[in-house]
This record gives sequence, structure tokens and C-alpha cells, in this order.
Amino acid sequence: MAKVTISSVIDAPVEKVWARIRDFNGLPNWHPRMVSSHIEDGKDATEIGCVRNFQLASGPTLREKLTAFSDADYLVSYSILETPQPLTNHASTLQLRRVTDGDRTYAEWTATFDTAPEDAEKLAQGMGQNVFQGGFNALKEHFAKQG
Repeated sequence: MAKVTISSVIDAPVEKVWARIRDFNGLPNWHPRMVSSHIEDGKDATEIGCVRNFQLASGPTLREKLTAFSDADYLVSYSILETPQPLTNHASTLQLRRVTDGDRTYAEWTATFDTAPEDAEKLAQGMGQNVFQGGFNALKEHFAKQG
């Protein structure tokens, strides 16, 4: 099983960062690699089991299922149902924690998945840098502009 963990510190209070990312259907609003998204079957974006169907800026479409959501813990977990990448048994969690020194946010995004051994490092690195760190960089840039 491949594992990825990326963490970052964002110069904004945890409540503000959570408000920006908590919408499971809102990736295109804050992540530069996502261009469109909808929740299938008209379900609410906080309903466990809802499926988001979104398109990457590079073209492919992915489907992901919400597996955990907590406003109290600033946490969202999901699994990939469909992706062009050769992986299965995917599970990811994005969680925020308060940093009291400077009223900042510690963000951690983790994933585990199965893939062929020869693909594991490349997929983990791509997911970690392009998706996870790319999202954190976009959040940092957004909040830096907020002043």
C-alpha cells in the first residue's frame, strides 16, 4: 500500500481556512487544478456517501465519495471511485488544526492506495506535490492576498 502525507502551515485562522475548503463540491473555488464539480444525485455536499464528480484542468474526470466530514474537527475524508490513474482502495483525509502561535492553521492531507509496485512512487509523488501541496500553495496565496 502506498502512503502520502503532505503538511503545511497557512497564515490564517483555522476557521477561515475551513470556511474556504469545507464544501466537498467546492474544489474549483480554491484548487487551481480543478475546473468544475457537481454532487451526483442532488445530495448535499456534507452528506456522508455523496459523490463529487469533477474535472481536472488537464482534462480527466474523477469521482470521489465523501466518507467522513466534521466541522468540529475541521476534517474531510474521501475515497476515489473513478480515476484515470492505476490505483485502487484509495482513502484520503484533509484535516486542519489550530496553530495558536500567530493564529495560523496546520493543514495535513494524507492518502493511502494500492497500485502496482512500479507505479507507487510516481503516483504518490504526483498526488502529494500536484494535488495536496498544490492545494496548500493556493490556500497560502489566497490568504496572503487577504492581508
